[in-house]
Amino acid sequence: MALTRWEAQRILEALTELDAKWANICQTSKDEDEVADYGNDLTELRLTLNSFKAQAIEAYGPGVANFSREPL
Repeated sequence: MALTRWEAQRILEALTELDAKWANICQTSKDEDEVADYGNDLTELRLTLNSFKAQAIEAYGPGVANFSREPL
């Protein structure tokens, strides 16, 4: 799959935000089943995130992992 730098950065940002959301659910939910489900999915998500991040950095440099909207 060929992605532009912008596309790779947005996907990486989305995966990172989803990681934070699911981690928060695991830390705050009182529902054991929910925690187990999100915890299992979070493990898989992190494997995907780490792999994608490594490939994106290799292709576009470490700046691809910077999601700041601040002007340079």
